[in-house]
Amino acid sequence: MTVWKTSMRNFFAHKGRMALSAVAVLLSVAFVCGTLVFTDTMNTTFDKLFAASAADVTVSPKAAGGADDMPENGRPEALPASTLALVEKAEGVKTAEGGVSSMSVTVVDSHDKNMGSETGAPTIAGNWTHNDLRSMEITSGHAPRGPTEVMVDADTAEKHHLKMGDELRTIAVTGDIKAKISGIATFTVTNPGAAVVFLDTATAQQKLLGASGVFTHISVTAEPGVSDVRLKENVATALGDGAAYKLQTQDEAAASNKDSMGSFLDVMKYAMLGFAGIALLVGIFLIVNTFSMLVAQRTREIGLMRAIGSSRKQVNRSVLVEAVLLGIVGSVLGVGAGIGLAVGLMKLMGAMGMELSTDDLTIAWTTPVIGLALGVVVTVLAAYIPARRAGKVSPMAALRDAGTPADAKSGWVRAGIGLVLTGAGAAGLWATTQVDEASDGSLFLALGVVLTLIGFIVIGPLLAGLVVRGLSVVVLRLFGPVGRLAERNALRNPRRTGATGAALMIGLALVACLSVVGSSMVASATDELDKSVGTDFIVQSSTGQLIVPQAAEAMAKVPGIEHVTDYKVLAAKLTNPDGSTVDEDVTAADPTYPQDLRRETVSGDLAKAYGKNAMSVGSDYATQHKIAVGDEITVAFKAGDPAKLKVAAITSDDTNVDQGAMYLNTTTAEQYVSDDRMPKNMIMFASAQDGKEKEAYAALKSALAEYPQYKVQNQADFKQDLKDQIGQLLNIVYGLLALAIIVAVLGVVNTLALSVVERTREIGLMRAIGLSRRQLRRMIRLESVVIALFGALLGLGLGMGWGTSAQKLLALEGLGVLEIPWPTILTVFVASAFVGLFAALVPAFRAGRMNVLNAIATDG
Repeated sequence: MTVWKTSMRNFFAHKGRMALSAVAVLLSVAFVCGTLVFTDTMNTTFDKLFAASAADVTVSPKAAGGADDMPENGRPEALPASTLALVEKAEGVKTAEGGVSSMSVTVVDSHDKNMGSETGAPTIAGNWTHNDLRSMEITSGHAPRGPTEVMVDADTAEKHHLKMGDELRTIAVTGDIKAKISGIATFTVTNPGAAVVFLDTATAQQKLLGASGVFTHISVTAEPGVSDVRLKENVATALGDGAAYKLQTQDEAAASNKDSMGSFLDVMKYAMLGFAGIALLVGIFLIVNTFSMLVAQRTREIGLMRAIGSSRKQVNRSVLVEAVLLGIVGSVLGVGAGIGLAVGLMKLMGAMGMELSTDDLTIAWTTPVIGLALGVVVTVLAAYIPARRAGKVSPMAALRDAGTPADAKSGWVRAGIGLVLTGAGAAGLWATTQVDEASDGSLFLALGVVLTLIGFIVIGPLLAGLVVRGLSVVVLRLFGPVGRLAERNALRNPRRTGATGAALMIGLALVACLSVVGSSMVASATDELDKSVGTDFIVQSSTGQLIVPQAAEAMAKVPGIEHVTDYKVLAAKLTNPDGSTVDEDVTAADPTYPQDLRRETVSGDLAKAYGKNAMSVGSDYATQHKIAVGDEITVAFKAGDPAKLKVAAITSDDTNVDQGAMYLNTTTAEQYVSDDRMPKNMIMFASAQDGKEKEAYAALKSALAEYPQYKVQNQADFKQDLKDQIGQLLNIVYGLLALAIIVAVLGVVNTLALSVVERTREIGLMRAIGLSRRQLRRMIRLESVVIALFGALLGLGLGMGWGTSAQKLLALEGLGVLEIPWPTILTVFVASAFVGLFAALVPAFRAGRMNVLNAIATDG
């Protein structure tokens, strides 16, 4: 009981000193819990939507893809009306209804503005059926009754300010469908952001599927008392050959749709938890520093406790109980903050177009348990070493001044271990640069990163002595005696300075590493594009939509265009000369494609690959299957008949553009694949007549203005788009890393605050002999700046080493240009100085307000 009382007294006596450590625990736990609540809520939202929208049994074509699969020809697989008639006769069927649904569409308003989601959620067009009443209800007007009417979901109508009577144009591969809004349907469950339009059944069949009397699926409702499983069996029996169709119960359909979303949600979840883990790691340094300094300041107090009979275990336990209290307080607050963070993320996603209702907010019982356990365990582990150090304080310490000198022997041992770890890590990074296969080097890179990070953390005190002295010559000596005092304070306890700098080092090392990798990727891709891309213009959809024929025809009519190149991807099964059979995509393109994309040829003539019944293969594929020019490959097109094609060329795979692609002429593919099954263009290229590039560029953009789903880019646009995409990804990562950097800044604040308390008497004496308040505040600010710059220098140096090694692996995949983003590196370094200034504001202000006489009279 005495240990508990002592711990409680010390905890509340030093509650101000504990506050920043509690904030570190709070932020880390909040990020973990917020991530769990947010992803659980998204799962709940999609589960409800999928469960509500699925029929008791759904019948669809066997070849139908998943929820995210786009049909190659822009038309979903279909069932004939005769299938519906068979299903209706099955025992236990109450109703059976044919449905039409396609995601290969774009919906625009009268001003050619895309009505689809900007978050990647699909645009879905189909017919209105009774099954839709499971998840929606018509709240205005009526369902479409003919080809001139369309119904839209309420979320899309609200987002784009649509009203009854407005005209919408649905763009599909079979043509454009112009219709006026006759009704608005509202989701009775949360719609995460999909744009949905409904056509009458005949129009949906003809315009979305290209034929009358066909359906993409059949929704079957069971009679009362008939289970979904039993109904599925009955429908399979009625169809005669159930294996020829895809039959799913409501639960199976919901699970299938959920699986298609699962990978995306898992990636997001684990990525966010990874950054939370980094923040926790940084928080450990803050907690270690806090308890180390508190133990050092209470050395005399602990010595007195030992002198009056307290055992080592009791002292140790007392400090650990304080850590438990800190962990509990920080974790409880973190769990609450995490729920708030999840709600904030939902609102943010709502602003971006993905609607998530707080009615679906899901807080599993495991979330607060994980948050509490994580916060308490991490805090106790971080406080364990300071607690052991407290237990080793002898009763004689009560007769000495507070604070004990560091064990020189342990310092040298630590330095030795740190040097060994750093050396081993450096060897791992060097080994990464020497491998011939990227897969072989990934393990070396991971070991190198981990070992150098741990090594720098362990060797931090030794590096602090060296680096801070070097920085002081450049930064602190300019401020005269005040600068020298700041240098001495930063060097007074190298272990503390090393731990504080290490917290900042981790976040900045990751920033520097990703900056090097990102810049190198952009530089490599740009260099590759300069070498290989010969076309003037590239047309494609950023959402993966295929290019509809009417857009392709508009491109062909643009004045000033010399040629337009089709580019289609066909799924096929290849039977090679060595007898092996491989599922592989082949590319059907026009003979002008070699002008648009320059490919190095290892053997043969690429132009001949575009001849009749000819093709090319990539060098890696040719080596793997021992293929030479003149060999014959049987290509069984998934959407057509098999063809025997002669290999006319082998292209080099030492590239990033179209790596591994196999080419053949579009006319060759058309011999074996019917027009209605032929895939639509995935991308198209166009080259302008000499001297007419600007005019052709403007005319091409004007011609495709009616199709906003496609981007018209010249080479400069394409490079900038690539740079922007990588930049956006890095900005998201930097934003998540900001949490770790915020915790590190709190560590600097905490270190300075406790250091000021530790030096109270010294500060009083300096003030008494003439140091002004302004000079005192400057001294503390300079100390903070040099600690921040120390952490930044280590972090940026370490990160550039990691990034350079990672780029060597990427070079094996074709990204051969190393580019160090010096403007970013220098900006981060300078910004670190301002971080140091910011961190010192409160400690410097409090130090400046100290009463001189009271400070001198302070004990210890």
